[in-house]
Amino acid sequence: MTETKEKLKYRLLTGIDDDAFCARVSKALDDGYKLYGSPSIGYNALLKRNVVAQAVILVD
Repeated sequence: MTETKEKLKYRLLTGIDDDAFCARVSKALDDGYKLYGSPSIGYNALLKRNVVAQAVILVD
């Protein structure tokens, strides 16, 4: 029996502000997701890096 994984309708992508994060957002857009709301950015003093978040939704 083959199990198909259903896509989540809402995802919150988070991570370090780098090319890998941008690639994850781009992949979600390629997979049919649309940007939802404004991106968010914060500073992680322990990592000494900016941390970003972007919500995406799956539109029927």
